[in-house]
Amino acid sequence: MSREGRVEDLRERFSRVPGIGRPSELTLLAAAIAVALVAPLGWLFLEVFDLGPRALELTLDSRTIEILLRSVALVAIVTAGSVLVGVPIALLTARTDLPFARLFTVLAALPLAVPSYLGALAVLSAFGTGGVLTSVLAPVGIEQLPEISGFAGAALVLTLYTYPYVLLTTRASLLSLDTSLIEAARTLDAGRLEAFRRVTLPQIAPGIAAGALLVALYTLADFGTPNFMGVEVFTQAIYARYNTTMRPWAALLSLQLLAVTVGILYLESKVGADDEGAYQSRGASGGAVIELGTWRYVAALFPAVIAGLAIALPVIVFGLWLSSDAGGYTAGGLAFSWTYGWNSVYLALFAAGASLLVAMPVAVAAARGRSRLAGLADRLSYVGYATPGIVLAFALVLFALNTLPLSYRETAYDLLLILVFAYVVRFVPQAIGAIRTATMQVDGRLIEAARTLGRTRTEAFRAVTLPLIAPGIATGAALVFLTTMKELPATLLLRPFWFDHTLVTYIWRVREAGLYGRAAVPALVLIVISALSMAVILSQEGSNT
Repeated sequence: MSREGRVEDLRERFSRVPGIGRPSELTLLAAAIAVALVAPLGWLFLEVFDLGPRALELTLDSRTIEILLRSVALVAIVTAGSVLVGVPIALLTARTDLPFARLFTVLAALPLAVPSYLGALAVLSAFGTGGVLTSVLAPVGIEQLPEISGFAGAALVLTLYTYPYVLLTTRASLLSLDTSLIEAARTLDAGRLEAFRRVTLPQIAPGIAAGALLVALYTLADFGTPNFMGVEVFTQAIYARYNTTMRPWAALLSLQLLAVTVGILYLESKVGADDEGAYQSRGASGGAVIELGTWRYVAALFPAVIAGLAIALPVIVFGLWLSSDAGGYTAGGLAFSWTYGWNSVYLALFAAGASLLVAMPVAVAAARGRSRLAGLADRLSYVGYATPGIVLAFALVLFALNTLPLSYRETAYDLLLILVFAYVVRFVPQAIGAIRTATMQVDGRLIEAARTLGRTRTEAFRAVTLPLIAPGIATGAALVFLTTMKELPATLLLRPFWFDHTLVTYIWRVREAGLYGRAAVPALVLIVISALSMAVILSQEGSNT
């Protein structure tokens, strides 16, 4: 059967499905891409199926249950801590006369730009016996600082580097809040605390919940921080068993981690924004500024201290590593090479380009909004984004080992196709979202005008739509590039042995060797690159800030 015949046959089959209709070739392409993005995860189920009755035994194993409880506990503590830190800072910067509010907003949001595993590396090196800060403070009589590691250390570090999710979403809700309701409550003799509890909190609750759930997903999927802190959670346990002969158990743990992730996403669907939208303005957004008086300067210490711990501490520690022998920067082998930086850039550019090719059909088909199949393909593509990197990497290993012929398997690894595909699956939703938003803003009358002048759909897209959505394409590519540079577990598991280190794998290697100081240059480079993503996010606030 010819290609046209196969496409027509698929159209005919979908037309019989209620609510789908007769899809276009673009919609069929988008659906095929979405299926391809999530298909490798199916190999986890096949691997676990091979366990037979042992699957239930391992699921109920005391070690497995302990890992589950520890992972859930870490998620709960970090999420609660992020809310307790993020919401007050959002209130201070958005609804009070805090001095230098814009500066504190930027400083408080910047921790999101630092990979949490770098924060863990800095905290481990700074505190405790023989720590960098201990050495610096010894001349002034401070010879001992508390050691921060283990479960408590992981919870602290993850809270410091994830609370900005809550800060940004809560702040967005506060900036669009209808303050006339608060003023009305105040005129009815309601105190500030009562007005906040009865009026403000219910309106910003969707924003708080959205940020909290992002924190929960990040914490559940994080690999580097628990590993550096010596805490065995799902991601750490999967990696340990992957590197042994216990891969079926690793697959089972991966599915359990996915199940917890699905549970969090289900919770998000239940407590997310209402039909009016969590961040849409519901009325007048000015006024209702709380005057702190002389306490405004005391209140400013809170975001300042938090930002100092999350941003200044790593920069100071890495700077000390560079300026002295602290941390073993000049000791031992494993010298840093700028080739590692180029390798990271090369992979990130490769991933960004591939993501654009994959994202374009899905985003354009979804933006047209004429087919449920296109909408389903759009949502399906987000499965990889919600899947922890360690789980996706393990699924792709199983996929390559079980489906690809040996000759092609070697070629795929040599060309880094498996690793790049992992990046695409994980981060293509960022490109899809940016391109879809830009495409929805294109005036359809311009395309119709081009069509009336005899242009084909492809020619009209190239001449009219493509130039107009170019900024969205650039934004999507930049986001994929930046997140790829920081990705640790997928790079660690899927990087071919012959391919030299990237920035993140080099940091991992020197940390394992105990040569923390060797990570100074790549860590600072990653912080600078990651900060660019925060500049994009904060620039969207515009005049609202």
